[in-house]
Amino acid sequence: MPDLPPDLPRLRTLETWLAMQLAQVRDAIAAAETREKEQQRGIDKRPAPPDWLLDHGLNRDGPPACVHAGGCHMAGKRSRGIDRAAALRALADGTPACSHCRPDSELGYLDG
Repeated sequence: MPDLPPDLPRLRTLETWLAMQLAQVRDAIAAAETREKEQQRGIDKRPAPPDWLLDHGLNRDGPPACVHAGGCHMAGKRSRGIDRAAALRALADGTPACSHCRPDSELGYLDG
């Protein structure tokens, strides 16, 4: 190999330095693998999204604003997960269905 010192003391110093660098790289790899495992474990343990959402407007004491399908991108921050029966009940009580995800169609709800 070119660019290496010819004498033994400097070669030993270089060897020591490279061993330290390799140890640091291996430690960084181990830390990255641990982070990835923890992240994957968090993804695996994440609860499934609800099938239906009931969106409340700005007034939390007022009537619900809208019913959404579980993965609707239009659901607001004030929505909470509900089951199928509660979604059907909300639609029957006059809560409007989201015009984007159409939960009434997915639920098989026909007006009345």
